[in-house]
Amino acid sequence: MKEKKEKNMNIDAPLSAEDTAKKATTAELDEYAKERAALAKRQKKQVVKHHKKLIKRRKPNRSIGGDIALYIFLIFIAIAMSFPIVYAISSSLKPLDELFMFPPKIFAKYPTTDNFSDLFVTMGKSWVPFSRYLTNTLLITVVGTFGHLIIASMAAYVLAKGDIPGGNGFFKLVTLALMFTGYVTSIPNYLIINFFGMVDTHLAVIIPAFAMPIGLFMMKQYMESIPDALMEAARIDGANEWKTFMTIIFPNVKPASMTIIIFAVQALWNNGATNVIYSEEKKTLVYALNQIQGGGIARTGQAAAVTVIIMMVPILFFIFAESQILETMASSGMKD
Repeated sequence: MKEKKEKNMNIDAPLSAEDTAKKATTAELDEYAKERAALAKRQKKQVVKHHKKLIKRRKPNRSIGGDIALYIFLIFIAIAMSFPIVYAISSSLKPLDELFMFPPKIFAKYPTTDNFSDLFVTMGKSWVPFSRYLTNTLLITVVGTFGHLIIASMAAYVLAKGDIPGGNGFFKLVTLALMFTGYVTSIPNYLIINFFGMVDTHLAVIIPAFAMPIGLFMMKQYMESIPDALMEAARIDGANEWKTFMTIIFPNVKPASMTIIIFAVQALWNNGATNVIYSEEKKTLVYALNQIQGGGIARTGQAAAVTVIIMMVPILFFIFAESQILETMASSGMKD
Protein backbone atom coordinates (compact mmCIF):
# COMPACT_ATOMS: atom_id res chain seq x y z
CA MET A 1 0.00 0.00 0.00
CA LYS A 2 2.82 2.42 0.82
CA GLU A 3 4.52 1.72 -2.54
CA LYS A 4 1.28 2.44 -4.45
CA LYS A 5 0.81 5.70 -2.56
CA GLU A 6 4.38 6.74 -3.35
CA LYS A 7 3.79 5.99 -7.06
CA ASN A 8 0.57 7.99 -7.07
CA MET A 9 2.33 10.85 -5.33
CA ASN A 10 5.10 10.77 -7.98
CA ILE A 11 2.54 10.86 -10.79
CA ASP A 12 0.57 13.72 -9.29
CA ALA A 13 3.70 15.67 -8.40
CA PRO A 14 4.31 18.83 -10.51
CA LEU A 15 6.94 18.63 -13.31
CA SER A 16 10.28 20.28 -12.83
CA ALA A 17 11.34 23.31 -14.93
CA GLU A 18 13.68 21.18 -17.04
CA ASP A 19 10.97 18.61 -17.80
CA THR A 20 8.50 21.36 -18.65
CA ALA A 21 10.99 22.96 -21.08
CA LYS A 22 11.67 19.63 -22.78
CA LYS A 23 7.96 18.94 -23.13
CA ALA A 24 7.35 22.44 -24.53
CA THR A 25 10.24 22.05 -26.99
CA THR A 26 8.91 18.68 -28.17
CA ALA A 27 5.45 20.13 -28.66
CA GLU A 28 6.84 23.06 -30.62
CA LEU A 29 8.86 20.73 -32.85
CA ASP A 30 5.83 18.56 -33.48
CA GLU A 31 3.75 21.62 -34.34
CA TYR A 32 6.49 22.97 -36.63
CA ALA A 33 6.77 19.60 -38.39
CA LYS A 34 3.01 19.52 -38.93
CA GLU A 35 3.09 23.06 -40.35
CA ARG A 36 5.92 22.15 -42.73
CA ALA A 37 4.10 19.01 -43.86
CA ALA A 38 0.92 21.01 -44.48
CA LEU A 39 2.90 23.66 -46.39
CA ALA A 40 4.62 21.01 -48.52
CA LYS A 41 1.25 19.44 -49.27
CA ARG A 42 -0.19 22.79 -50.33
CA GLN A 43 2.81 23.53 -52.54
CA LYS A 44 2.54 20.10 -54.15
CA LYS A 45 -1.12 20.70 -54.90
CA GLN A 46 -0.27 24.08 -56.44
CA VAL A 47 2.47 22.54 -58.62
CA VAL A 48 0.16 19.77 -59.80
CA LYS A 49 -2.56 22.31 -60.53
CA HIS A 50 -0.09 24.49 -62.44
CA HIS A 51 1.13 21.51 -64.50
CA LYS A 52 -2.45 20.55 -65.32
CA LYS A 53 -3.05 24.07 -66.55
CA LEU A 54 0.06 23.87 -68.75
CA ILE A 55 -1.01 20.52 -70.15
CA LYS A 56 -4.46 21.86 -70.92
CA ARG A 57 -2.91 24.97 -72.46
CA ARG A 58 -0.56 22.92 -74.66
CA LYS A 59 -3.24 20.54 -75.80
CA PRO A 60 -4.08 21.53 -79.38
CA ASN A 61 -7.64 22.61 -79.78
CA ARG A 62 -8.09 21.19 -83.28
CA SER A 63 -10.65 19.02 -84.91
CA ILE A 64 -9.91 16.06 -87.16
CA GLY A 65 -10.39 18.34 -90.15
CA GLY A 66 -7.80 20.74 -88.73
CA ASP A 67 -5.31 17.90 -88.32
CA ILE A 68 -5.86 16.78 -91.91
CA ALA A 69 -5.38 20.34 -93.18
CA LEU A 70 -2.17 20.66 -91.15
CA TYR A 71 -0.75 17.42 -92.57
CA ILE A 72 -1.63 18.48 -96.10
CA PHE A 73 0.15 21.78 -95.55
CA LEU A 74 3.25 20.02 -94.16
CA ILE A 75 3.30 17.61 -97.12
CA PHE A 76 3.13 20.57 -99.51
CA ILE A 77 6.04 22.26 -97.73
CA ALA A 78 8.08 19.02 -97.82
CA ILE A 79 7.48 18.64 -101.56
CA ALA A 80 8.46 22.26 -102.21
CA MET A 81 11.69 21.90 -100.21
CA SER A 82 12.70 18.57 -101.76
CA PHE A 83 11.86 19.57 -105.35
CA PRO A 84 15.26 21.23 -106.15
CA ILE A 85 17.14 18.11 -104.99
CA VAL A 86 14.87 15.75 -106.92
CA TYR A 87 15.09 17.89 -110.08
CA ALA A 88 18.90 18.13 -109.87
CA ILE A 89 19.25 14.34 -109.52
CA SER A 90 16.77 13.77 -112.35
CA SER A 91 18.61 16.21 -114.63
CA SER A 92 21.90 14.40 -114.02
CA LEU A 93 20.27 11.18 -115.29
CA LYS A 94 18.84 12.73 -118.47
CA PRO A 95 20.39 12.27 -121.91
CA LEU A 96 21.60 15.40 -123.64
CA ASP A 97 18.50 15.74 -125.85
CA GLU A 98 16.17 15.62 -122.84
CA LEU A 99 18.14 18.35 -121.09
CA PHE A 100 17.25 20.77 -123.91
CA MET A 101 13.62 19.64 -124.19
CA PHE A 102 11.02 22.40 -123.87
CA PRO A 103 8.94 22.47 -121.80
CA PRO A 104 11.34 20.69 -119.47
CA LYS A 105 10.20 17.53 -117.71
CA ILE A 106 10.85 16.78 -114.09
CA PHE A 107 11.78 13.11 -114.47
CA ALA A 108 14.00 11.55 -117.10
CA LYS A 109 12.16 9.56 -119.77
CA TYR A 110 15.22 7.42 -120.54
CA PRO A 111 17.49 7.65 -117.47
CA THR A 112 21.18 7.02 -118.00
CA THR A 113 24.47 7.38 -116.10
CA ASP A 114 26.41 8.54 -119.17
CA ASN A 115 26.77 12.02 -117.69
CA PHE A 116 28.72 10.66 -114.72
CA SER A 117 30.88 8.38 -116.86
CA ASP A 118 31.67 11.26 -119.23
CA LEU A 119 32.53 13.42 -116.23
CA PHE A 120 35.07 10.89 -114.94
CA VAL A 121 36.56 10.51 -118.42
CA THR A 122 36.99 14.28 -118.66
CA MET A 123 38.54 14.42 -115.20
CA GLY A 124 40.90 11.58 -116.16
CA LYS A 125 42.21 13.56 -119.13
CA SER A 126 43.31 16.43 -116.88
CA TRP A 127 47.06 16.71 -116.29
CA VAL A 128 46.29 16.88 -112.55
CA PRO A 129 44.71 13.56 -111.41
CA PHE A 130 41.18 13.57 -110.05
CA SER A 131 42.45 11.95 -106.85
CA ARG A 132 44.71 14.96 -106.26
CA TYR A 133 41.78 17.39 -106.26
CA LEU A 134 39.85 15.08 -103.94
CA THR A 135 42.82 14.73 -101.56
CA ASN A 136 43.25 18.50 -101.38
CA THR A 137 39.57 18.97 -100.55
CA LEU A 138 39.53 16.24 -97.91
CA LEU A 139 42.69 17.62 -96.28
CA ILE A 140 41.29 21.16 -96.09
CA THR A 141 37.87 19.97 -94.87
CA VAL A 142 39.09 17.56 -92.19
CA VAL A 143 41.90 19.70 -90.74
CA GLY A 144 39.89 22.92 -90.92
CA THR A 145 36.83 21.37 -89.26
CA PHE A 146 38.84 19.69 -86.49
CA GLY A 147 40.83 22.84 -85.71
CA HIS A 148 37.74 25.02 -85.74
CA LEU A 149 35.94 22.68 -83.34
CA ILE A 150 38.82 22.51 -80.85
CA ILE A 151 39.63 26.23 -80.85
CA ALA A 152 35.97 27.29 -80.68
CA SER A 153 35.33 24.87 -77.79
CA MET A 154 38.30 26.00 -75.71
CA ALA A 155 37.61 29.69 -76.30
CA ALA A 156 33.92 29.21 -75.47
CA TYR A 157 34.84 27.38 -72.24
CA VAL A 158 36.90 30.36 -71.08
CA LEU A 159 34.16 32.86 -71.98
CA ALA A 160 31.26 30.83 -70.57
CA LYS A 161 32.81 29.43 -67.38
CA GLY A 162 35.79 31.67 -66.69
CA ASP A 163 35.70 35.09 -65.06
CA ILE A 164 38.14 36.97 -67.27
CA PRO A 165 38.33 40.76 -67.68
CA GLY A 166 36.97 41.94 -71.01
CA GLY A 167 35.22 38.66 -71.75
CA ASN A 168 31.84 40.23 -72.42
CA GLY A 169 33.36 42.83 -74.71
CA PHE A 170 35.22 40.17 -76.69
CA PHE A 171 32.05 38.11 -77.09
CA LYS A 172 30.24 41.20 -78.37
CA LEU A 173 32.91 41.51 -81.05
CA VAL A 174 32.36 37.86 -81.98
CA THR A 175 28.62 38.47 -82.24
CA LEU A 176 29.27 41.55 -84.38
CA ALA A 177 31.50 39.50 -86.69
CA LEU A 178 28.51 37.29 -87.54
CA MET A 179 27.09 40.23 -89.51
CA PHE A 180 29.92 40.18 -92.08
CA THR A 181 30.05 37.68 -94.94
CA GLY A 182 33.17 36.14 -96.42
CA TYR A 183 33.18 38.66 -99.26
CA VAL A 184 33.60 41.52 -96.78
CA THR A 185 36.47 39.85 -94.89
CA SER A 186 38.24 38.41 -97.95
CA ILE A 187 40.59 41.40 -98.40
CA PRO A 188 41.70 41.59 -94.71
CA ASN A 189 42.14 37.80 -94.70
CA TYR A 190 44.30 37.97 -97.82
CA LEU A 191 46.49 40.71 -96.36
CA ILE A 192 47.07 38.72 -93.17
CA ILE A 193 47.72 35.47 -95.07
CA ASN A 194 50.13 37.23 -97.41
CA PHE A 195 51.96 38.79 -94.47
CA PHE A 196 52.64 35.35 -92.98
CA GLY A 197 53.61 33.88 -96.37
CA MET A 198 50.76 31.37 -96.59
CA VAL A 199 49.42 32.36 -100.02
CA ASP A 200 49.19 29.44 -102.47
CA THR A 201 49.17 26.89 -99.64
CA HIS A 202 46.39 24.89 -98.03
CA LEU A 203 46.95 26.87 -94.84
CA ALA A 204 45.47 29.90 -96.61
CA VAL A 205 42.07 28.15 -96.36
CA ILE A 206 42.58 26.16 -93.16
CA ILE A 207 43.78 28.95 -90.83
CA PRO A 208 40.83 31.34 -91.52
CA ALA A 209 38.47 28.41 -90.92
CA PHE A 210 39.78 28.14 -87.34
CA ALA A 211 38.45 31.63 -86.60
CA MET A 212 34.91 31.36 -87.96
CA PRO A 213 32.75 33.22 -85.39
CA ILE A 214 29.70 30.98 -85.71
CA GLY A 215 31.39 28.11 -83.86
CA LEU A 216 32.49 30.21 -80.88
CA PHE A 217 29.07 31.86 -80.65
CA MET A 218 27.10 28.59 -80.65
CA MET A 219 29.47 26.76 -78.32
CA LYS A 220 29.54 29.57 -75.77
CA GLN A 221 25.76 29.83 -75.69
CA TYR A 222 25.41 26.07 -75.19
CA MET A 223 28.09 25.82 -72.49
CA GLU A 224 26.27 28.36 -70.36
CA SER A 225 23.47 25.81 -69.87
CA ILE A 226 25.83 23.27 -68.24
CA PRO A 227 25.57 23.38 -64.41
CA ASP A 228 28.58 24.76 -62.55
CA ALA A 229 28.04 22.04 -59.96
CA LEU A 230 29.57 19.49 -62.36
CA MET A 231 32.76 21.53 -62.61
CA GLU A 232 32.92 22.07 -58.85
CA ALA A 233 32.55 18.33 -58.25
CA ALA A 234 35.39 17.62 -60.71
CA ARG A 235 37.65 20.16 -59.00
CA ILE A 236 36.89 18.62 -55.60
CA ASP A 237 38.00 15.27 -57.03
CA GLY A 238 41.32 16.87 -58.01
CA ALA A 239 40.73 17.56 -61.71
CA ASN A 240 42.55 20.49 -63.27
CA GLU A 241 41.02 22.82 -65.88
CA TRP A 242 42.11 20.73 -68.87
CA LYS A 243 40.72 17.51 -67.40
CA THR A 244 37.50 19.27 -66.41
CA PHE A 245 37.12 20.55 -69.96
CA MET A 246 37.84 17.21 -71.65
CA THR A 247 35.91 14.91 -69.28
CA ILE A 248 33.01 17.10 -68.11
CA ILE A 249 32.35 19.98 -70.49
CA PHE A 250 33.24 18.62 -73.93
CA PRO A 251 31.19 15.38 -73.69
CA ASN A 252 28.11 17.43 -72.72
CA VAL A 253 28.28 19.75 -75.74
CA LYS A 254 27.91 17.09 -78.43
CA PRO A 255 24.81 18.71 -79.99
CA ALA A 256 26.64 22.00 -80.43
CA SER A 257 29.76 20.17 -81.63
CA MET A 258 27.86 18.31 -84.34
CA THR A 259 26.16 21.51 -85.47
CA ILE A 260 29.52 23.26 -85.74
CA ILE A 261 30.95 20.32 -87.70
CA ILE A 262 28.03 20.52 -90.16
CA PHE A 263 28.56 24.24 -90.79
CA ALA A 264 32.34 23.85 -91.13
CA VAL A 265 32.12 20.89 -93.52
CA GLN A 266 29.62 22.67 -95.74
CA ALA A 267 31.73 25.83 -95.85
CA LEU A 268 35.06 24.11 -96.54
CA TRP A 269 33.77 21.48 -98.98
CA ASN A 270 32.22 24.17 -101.19
CA ASN A 271 35.23 26.49 -100.97
CA GLY A 272 36.94 26.82 -104.34
CA ALA A 273 39.79 28.88 -102.79
CA THR A 274 40.50 30.52 -106.15
CA ASN A 275 41.64 33.81 -104.56
CA VAL A 276 44.37 32.34 -102.33
CA ILE A 277 45.49 29.12 -104.12
CA TYR A 278 46.99 29.50 -107.62
CA SER A 279 48.87 26.27 -108.27
CA GLU A 280 46.76 23.76 -110.16
CA GLU A 281 48.00 20.77 -108.15
CA LYS A 282 46.85 22.46 -104.90
CA LYS A 283 43.34 23.40 -106.02
CA THR A 284 40.20 21.81 -104.65
CA LEU A 285 37.67 19.44 -106.17
CA VAL A 286 34.97 22.11 -106.34
CA TYR A 287 37.24 24.30 -108.47
CA ALA A 288 37.90 21.48 -110.93
CA LEU A 289 34.23 20.57 -111.18
CA ASN A 290 33.26 24.20 -111.73
CA GLN A 291 35.76 24.38 -114.58
CA ILE A 292 33.96 21.47 -116.23
CA GLN A 293 30.65 23.22 -115.74
CA GLY A 294 31.92 26.14 -117.80
CA GLY A 295 32.79 23.92 -120.76
CA GLY A 296 29.86 24.97 -122.94
CA ILE A 297 26.75 23.26 -124.31
CA ALA A 298 28.53 19.98 -125.04
CA ARG A 299 29.18 19.52 -121.30
CA THR A 300 25.69 20.35 -120.08
CA GLY A 301 25.10 16.76 -118.97
CA GLN A 302 28.44 16.70 -117.13
CA ALA A 303 27.53 20.01 -115.52
CA ALA A 304 24.32 18.43 -114.18
CA ALA A 305 26.38 15.55 -112.75
CA VAL A 306 28.79 18.05 -111.18
CA THR A 307 25.89 19.80 -109.45
CA VAL A 308 24.77 16.53 -107.87
CA ILE A 309 28.26 15.60 -106.69
CA ILE A 310 28.92 19.01 -105.12
CA MET A 311 25.47 19.08 -103.52
CA MET A 312 25.14 15.53 -102.21
CA VAL A 313 28.19 15.33 -99.94
CA PRO A 314 27.10 18.12 -97.53
CA ILE A 315 23.48 16.93 -97.68
CA LEU A 316 24.37 13.33 -96.80
CA PHE A 317 26.67 14.49 -94.02
CA PHE A 318 23.91 16.67 -92.63
CA ILE A 319 21.39 13.80 -92.69
CA PHE A 320 23.67 11.45 -90.73
CA ALA A 321 24.79 14.17 -88.31
CA GLU A 322 21.23 15.36 -87.71
CA SER A 323 20.17 11.99 -86.30
CA GLN A 324 23.09 12.08 -83.89
CA ILE A 325 22.24 15.64 -82.85
CA LEU A 326 18.68 14.64 -81.97
CA GLU A 327 19.94 11.64 -80.01
CA THR A 328 22.47 13.63 -78.00
CA MET A 329 19.97 16.41 -77.30
CA ALA A 330 17.55 13.86 -75.87
CA SER A 331 20.20 12.22 -73.67
CA SER A 332 22.57 14.99 -72.61
CA GLY A 333 20.62 18.25 -72.72
CA MET A 334 20.97 19.83 -69.27
CA LYS A 335 19.73 22.89 -67.52
CA ASP A 336 21.05 24.35 -64.26
